[in-house]
Amino acid sequence: MPKLSVIVPFYNVQQYAPDTLRSLRRNARPEFEFILVDDCSADDTPAVLERAAEELSEVAAVRCILRKENGGLATARNTGLDAAQGEYLTFLDGDDWLAPGYLTELVASIEELGCDFVRTDHVRATARARTVQRVPHGPRGEVANPREAILPATRTTSVDYPYAWAGAYHRRLLDRGLLHFTDGLRTAEDRPWIWRLHREAESFAVVGLLGVFYRRGVAGSLTQIGDVRQLDFLRAFDQVIEETAADPDADRLLPKAVRTYCAIIAHHLAEIDKFEPAVARQLRTRGAAALGRMPQNLLDDVLDTMDLNRSSRLRRLRRRGSTAKAAA
Repeated sequence: MPKLSVIVPFYNVQQYAPDTLRSLRRNARPEFEFILVDDCSADDTPAVLERAAEELSEVAAVRCILRKENGGLATARNTGLDAAQGEYLTFLDGDDWLAPGYLTELVASIEELGCDFVRTDHVRATARARTVQRVPHGPRGEVANPREAILPATRTTSVDYPYAWAGAYHRRLLDRGLLHFTDGLRTAEDRPWIWRLHREAESFAVVGLLGVFYRRGVAGSLTQIGDVRQLDFLRAFDQVIEETAADPDADRLLPKAVRTYCAIIAHHLAEIDKFEPAVARQLRTRGAAALGRMPQNLLDDVLDTMDLNRSSRLRRLRRRGSTAKAAA
């Protein structure tokens, strides 16, 4: 069994993939395996991967999987998970990169702590600018209960730091069905995933490693495109609400889920001009419907305690939904 499986999905990133692949080579060890998944790219990414896989195979185990149909990031990651054989698993996106030696330190950290998963900080890279993004969890290097780290509802917590590539995960989580993503989600795929992980895993820790470089502002990235795929965040958070409502601790956890969902809807409303007009209309309609599906007593509490700008946007959207429902 390999010590670590690194799952790396790629889609139309021929410009950035060489940096990603060089960083993997600088982290390679014979007991690591790299699973490179091309999600049916339309550019030269598959050829870049096949050449790199041949070179990487000299220093580590490599699998290059070329999907025949584009399924999105969640589905591509699942393809990698289905092929992974490592005792530990981690992820990297095809346009990001790692500092030399980072993976060795990551494995050493999770082995030393003996927990289900560890989370790490990361570096956000926007053009030449670099900023450190930290896990919103205080104690470092201490094993904790991931369920308790979801709260408090009124503060940023570990579930608000959803990046799957910022950490490592023991294989027992995969065997329990906790590491797969919801197939077909094109954005916010990490949100139901991180909530499920924190609700159902038994132990985790945050470690002070800084080795993942997250590239922002990439042309073609869904964060830069205002098409309908952006609205998958609604499907993702509907799943968070539904699953959390079924949890034995729903009374404690659901207020956090509702508050986070509302904050994300308000965020997209504030940036509605970036969407295509038809998508903007869908955002309003589907966002109003989402507010209508939430537990209304919890929604009232959230709107009463949110800042004025966000609560005003959400109240207008809520009235829109009520008016449409009455008209129907």
